[in-house]
Amino acid sequence: MNKKVLTIGGGTGLATLLRGIKHIKGIDIVCVVTMMDDGGSSGRLRKEFGVVPPGDIRNCLLALSEKEDLLSKLFYYRFPLKGQKPEVGGHSLGNLLLIAMSDILGGIHKAVSAISEILSIKGKVLPVTLQTANLVAQLENGKIVKGESKISQSFSQIKKLKIVPSKVKHYPEVEKNILDSDMIIIGPGSLFTSLIPPLMFDGIVNSIKKSKAKKVFICNIMTQPGETNNYSVSMHVDKIYEHCKYKFEFDYIIVNRGRLPLSLLNHYAKQNSFPVKIDCSKLRLYNSKIIYGNFVPKENFGKYLRHDPKKITQKNTRVIMKTGIIVLSHGKFSQELVNTAFSIVGKQDMVENISVISEIDLNTLCEHIKQKISVMQADNIVLLTDMLGGTPLMHL
Repeated sequence: MNKKVLTIGGGTGLATLLRGIKHIKGIDIVCVVTMMDDGGSSGRLRKEFGVVPPGDIRNCLLALSEKEDLLSKLFYYRFPLKGQKPEVGGHSLGNLLLIAMSDILGGIHKAVSAISEILSIKGKVLPVTLQTANLVAQLENGKIVKGESKISQSFSQIKKLKIVPSKVKHYPEVEKNILDSDMIIIGPGSLFTSLIPPLMFDGIVNSIKKSKAKKVFICNIMTQPGETNNYSVSMHVDKIYEHCKYKFEFDYIIVNRGRLPLSLLNHYAKQNSFPVKIDCSKLRLYNSKIIYGNFVPKENFGKYLRHDPKKITQKNTRVIMKTGIIVLSHGKFSQELVNTAFSIVGKQDMVENISVISEIDLNTLCEHIKQKISVMQADNIVLLTDMLGGTPLMHL
């Protein structure tokens, strides 16, 4: 039975993550998308037609598409701006199609379902709400800023967010999928305008709390001007907990320690964006496993510092897929091998020790191994042994 991985967020960070995890075998993906964008093409369509913004939905659909070909290029196609701006100028064809399908079928959720089939996406994309909503931020200097696009340009740090109107409800399908998930991933993405908004719906947060899923936070590599100036990893986590009213904790926090190219760091510095501070002493205080690693590409960075989809996928695969280790030993080095196994998987119930005597026959050994495997209920099994040639292991 496939594992269900549910992601929450929006923007380019979520699309980057999806492009990686869609290649993990044995999982079903559900993507919950923030719907408060009020800038660019999405903002114009929202204002003109009174619809929820389609941009982030479009990006996630294309990221999960199995056919990243001509059809995908059509969805990304953006009508050019002329000297005298045409009505469609600046809009992507994908956004326009989503709006048209919403009108024809009777809702953005039905449009997303239909286009998901056209693009043959691997997974399911859900809007966090079917209603138009706005973000309002209270800044540390006391000012109130309305609108996602203006919030991201704030000069003072953001103290608190709220969604208006307050009567806006989350899409009930989101809650059902959270409760059925095996892993919930939040991030990477803009902290205040992509990650926190979906977590401000009580039904969603309560579902995350009830869910037995492993809860993972992937921290951004760089700070975002206007949103997270001078932020550390723990400050990201604390703001999420604060807006969630401390109803859940992350099981894993993934932090990049990869080396960043100086040319891009200088480019970001001109925009007042710097690497997120890694405050290890504060991170150790959380009831979370902190996973440090190099999650940036080796080369071909382009213009932006983003997580490498393949690297972040490998780490999430290890988290969601339980690995059991069976230790086969003559006995002399048994405890050393068991200790090694514990250090690899981190859980005693995922390590089983079989002390092999020279007289044991192959069938009996195989039965022992089968019994141990059934007890562990692991997705993957590793045999760790000090036995070489001349032992029954050679015949397994």
